[in-house]
Amino acid sequence: MLTAKATIFRWRLIGLVYISSLLFVLFQGGKTSFMLFCIFNVLLIYLVFGRWSGIAKVSGVRRLQNGTNTVTEQSLAAGTRLEVNLSMHIPGFWPIPYVLVRDRLKSNSGNIIPFEASFVPNYRRNGVVQYLTPPLERGVYRFESTECSTRDIFGLFEHKGAFESSEPFTVYPRMVAIRQWKQLKRGAKGPYSTSASRLSAKETTQINGVREYIYGDRLSRIHWNATAKTGQWKSKEFERESLPRTIVMLDRYSGAYGSKDQFELAVSAAASLLDFGFRRSTAIGLISVGAKSEGFTPKAAADQRDLIMNHLVRVQADGDQPLYRAVRQSANLAVPGSFVVIVSPQVGEETIRAMEWLNRTGVVPVLIHLKRKDAAGRTMVGDLRGNEWLKLLRKNGFAVHEISALHELPDALEGGLG
Repeated sequence: MLTAKATIFRWRLIGLVYISSLLFVLFQGGKTSFMLFCIFNVLLIYLVFGRWSGIAKVSGVRRLQNGTNTVTEQSLAAGTRLEVNLSMHIPGFWPIPYVLVRDRLKSNSGNIIPFEASFVPNYRRNGVVQYLTPPLERGVYRFESTECSTRDIFGLFEHKGAFESSEPFTVYPRMVAIRQWKQLKRGAKGPYSTSASRLSAKETTQINGVREYIYGDRLSRIHWNATAKTGQWKSKEFERESLPRTIVMLDRYSGAYGSKDQFELAVSAAASLLDFGFRRSTAIGLISVGAKSEGFTPKAAADQRDLIMNHLVRVQADGDQPLYRAVRQSANLAVPGSFVVIVSPQVGEETIRAMEWLNRTGVVPVLIHLKRKDAAGRTMVGDLRGNEWLKLLRKNGFAVHEISALHELPDALEGGLG
């Protein structure tokens, strides 16, 4: 509304000046008044025809790059910065001094990241704009329509155009590579279990393919032919004996998380555990209890990874059930003899009850506990004094791993029972 009023006011002002110039020619006469009137007519023609400058029919193509790599499905992780390249073409022939480009990146959570840049069209009326996004959080993103605008050389009138050139892309949770899990290798039993399936996952001598090199792999594992062909380190992947069914339970109780970063740590830890299982062709599933309870039964199918990862991309800490109630609600997914790995920051009696109940059902519960810190950076404790609840769990034979950052997860699991 304000823009429309300003435009009307400017045209009225121009009309007033034009009438004054015309009257000046008619009543004053002379070369000076005539030259001023001619110049003013030329400028008026320029302003009027600027509306057909071609900016309204602008077209463009957007390309996304992650470093030197073109963005592909499942290639982006949280914290990634994207390089955006916009190539635009403006039809027509009317001169344009510059083009202002406004872009908006919107996530599934509703957050909008605006970008603004400008370029001067070349003689073919083409232009390129490049910019770098901030580190992106986990989620699904889509660019809204790109708006291009230009003004005349006097800055009086603005002409706009827009084009669509966007496909949604996904930013997956940040993950860390886990080489091995010693508890799975040697087996673990709860204090009330009479039996559990064999949990060893020994490698056979049969090569099952080639995988990316993980720091710490022995020299004997390196696949030298693949490394020479690709120019990147590759390791041999051996077939493994069957692993037990594993279920990762992500705690989404909103009252348990002190900050958004802590919930992102929980999602990243769960994603890393799932990735560990998928890379070893393990039957693995997920329990996610929040505002909407969702569960994925343990499978080793190829599409299981996509289903679970797409769920983790959108998941939020929106649950209203503490850990024990959430575990009881999802008990039908955990069959006796399977592993249930709980990723949670909850402490005290609530966690003890959940672990003991799972153990009584015949599964092997494991706790990945996320240390919670207060505003002063001190570790918070539960309703039992100090860390007594942790000592009690470990005394009863439960596997508990404590982490405060994602990079601590591999050491915690590879080091044993924590």
